[in-house]
Amino acid sequence: MASSWTDIFAAEGTLNQNILVVSDVIWTYLLVALLIGCGVFFTWKTHFVQFRMIREMVRLLTDSTFAKKGERHISSFQAFAVSVATRVGTGNLAGVATAITIGGPGSVFWMWIIALIGSASAFVESTLAQLFKQQHKDSFIGGPAYYILKGMRLKWMAALFAVLITITFGLSYNSIQSNTICSAMQQAFGVSPLWMGVFTAAMALAVVFGGIHRIAKVSSILVPLMAVGYFLLAITVVILNIAILPDILMQIVKGAFGIEQFAGGTLGATMMTGIKRGLFSNEAGEGSAPNVAATAHVSHPVKQGLIQALGVFTDTLLVCSCTAFIILLSGDYQSSGLNGIALTQVSLQNEIGSTGPVFVAIAVFLFAFSSIIGNYYYGEANIRFLTPKKSALNIYRVFSAGIVVLFGAIASLDIVWNIGDVCMACLAACNLIAIICLGKYAFRLLNDYRSQKKQGIQDPVFTKDKLPEIADRIECWNNNKNMH
Repeated sequence: MASSWTDIFAAEGTLNQNILVVSDVIWTYLLVALLIGCGVFFTWKTHFVQFRMIREMVRLLTDSTFAKKGERHISSFQAFAVSVATRVGTGNLAGVATAITIGGPGSVFWMWIIALIGSASAFVESTLAQLFKQQHKDSFIGGPAYYILKGMRLKWMAALFAVLITITFGLSYNSIQSNTICSAMQQAFGVSPLWMGVFTAAMALAVVFGGIHRIAKVSSILVPLMAVGYFLLAITVVILNIAILPDILMQIVKGAFGIEQFAGGTLGATMMTGIKRGLFSNEAGEGSAPNVAATAHVSHPVKQGLIQALGVFTDTLLVCSCTAFIILLSGDYQSSGLNGIALTQVSLQNEIGSTGPVFVAIAVFLFAFSSIIGNYYYGEANIRFLTPKKSALNIYRVFSAGIVVLFGAIASLDIVWNIGDVCMACLAACNLIAIICLGKYAFRLLNDYRSQKKQGIQDPVFTKDKLPEIADRIECWNNNKNMH
């Protein structure tokens, strides 16, 4: 038996090394350039929409918190909550810790940068998802697979994206979320990872079989609760260590551009790690958030684009920064030998005592569980794109929420993150190519929205006749009654 386990671990180590090589090649030679290039291009073409329209983003978010009584559609806020639920997950607690361990404090700076410029990409992809969404029963369905098919008329590319996102979110990312939940619970309470995986799978199944409406309701409750609670805790930690905060900020900036990192050949690793973990956390340009952005009931596609851009800020500039400050203020990343969620737990324990690991374990469960059910929906939307058979959807539900979650409970930290990096790179590359080609429609929609606002129209509306050259490819937005 011992030799069998040794063989399994050896095979896993070899597989992990091969995956890591593939990941490094894709990220080094393709994805970093695409991510930064698209972010800068979209920022310029939208006239810095992510900065100039922040006030409008906040107004829109609070304008329609929930669907009106008697209506079954998904409100703009609920769609925002589901997308934030997938963003605000283990990437914010475990991913930030991993980034700091590998890339040092400077990796946090690059997470911030990718969020600031990437939010423009998030605006474009979510606006396109609204434009090309389709009616589905009592709600809407859409996302990159739909705008690739309708906007670019490339069926093979749309199918490729649908397969990639189903594997990436429904399978790979949910393994990461589950792996982090099980690790945190074992660290705090000594719970067996296998039993924690079984419990998580059962809870996820109870939610996902309720469809997008149940997912939206659960997310709209969990997301504000966990984000505000974690933010208040982090603020407390920062206040207790306010005297050394300037030094921490200096470490982040020096680490991002430092001569020491350049001379030691680690500057590239710092940038790469920050960008990888930043994208995993905020998902800007990855093509995930548009799947739920398309479900929202709004009067103009730009509205949901603006709200999803705000989600990137919420994720990286708020929650990720909280984790980074907790870890850097404690200084444990240099000496503890820990990584992932265990490092975050120990860092918090040093700041607030023995309740630290317990608090993080509970926070991780809420963060990661909300991500699991949100990730599941991304897969569901694309399973529906690939086939109308309900049996395929049920098989996916059980496989995603059951077997894969359990896999996440027993696999090693390194291999689940490295598999996630490869899947994320392929998925993002496919989506970025699509939004580069279709971005011109998002720019025109933004110009139309701004024009209506300048005319004094408080609640801009859109009908597809404003884009006559592609009106026959737009299913919704017909007139003032059924456009949304």
